[in-house]
Amino acid sequence: MEPDIASLAAMIADPSRAKMLTALLGGRALTATELALEADITAQTASNHLAKLLEKELLVVRKQGRHKYFQLAGEHIARLLENLMVLSHNMSSIKTGPNDPSLKVSRVCYDHMAGEVAVALYDSLLKQGFILDNIDHCTLSPAGERFFISLGADLTTITTKSRPICRPCLDWSERRSHLAGTLGQWILNDALQKGWAERDLVTRAIHFSPRGKRAFFNCYAIV
Repeated sequence: MEPDIASLAAMIADPSRAKMLTALLGGRALTATELALEADITAQTASNHLAKLLEKELLVVRKQGRHKYFQLAGEHIARLLENLMVLSHNMSSIKTGPNDPSLKVSRVCYDHMAGEVAVALYDSLLKQGFILDNIDHCTLSPAGERFFISLGADLTTITTKSRPICRPCLDWSERRSHLAGTLGQWILNDALQKGWAERDLVTRAIHFSPRGKRAFFNCYAIV
C-alpha cells in the first residue's frame, strides 16, 4: 500500500488545524481549550479537529487527573511542520521569517533552539570541528565529545536509540541549519538552567539577558 500523502496534506492544510499544530511547536502540552483559543474556534470544533489529528498520529494525548494535554507526536512532526514553513515562504513573495523580531533572533523549535542565535551556534560548532556536517545529517566529533563533556553534558544519558544525538534542522526564518537532536535539546536546557535566557511560553521566543548572551556566545565561541 502506497503512503496516503494526499490525506496527510489535507489534514495539515486546514487553517484551524494548522494553527493548532503550530501552537504546539514550542514543545509544550496544551489543553483543548487552549488550542481552541489559539485557532480562534469553538471548543466543539476544536474537539473534532483534535480527534482527527490523533487518528492520523500527528498528536498524542496525555491524561493527568481530569485533564487532557495534547502534544506533537514527536520531533519528526515538528520537523515536518518546520519544512512546510520553509516551503510556504519560498512560494510566497512575502518577506521571510516571523513577524515578531524576537522570534527571528531566537525561539524554541519543539525542544531545541532556532533562529539567528541557533544558526550562529551551528556555524561555530562546525568551524571548531565539534560537529561534522553531511548535508542531511551531522555527527559529533571526538573533539566535540570532549568539549560538551567539559561543559557538563552526560553523553551516555543524552544518547538514545530513538533519536540522533545531533541533527541539522533547516531553520525556516534563516534558511540555514540549526542544531536539533538530543544535543540541541541539552544546549537549550543548559542555557535556561544557567539563567542565560528565558522562554516566552506564549510566543516561543527565547530572550537572552545581556549578561546571558555574552556568556552563551563566549561559551560556544560565537562571533
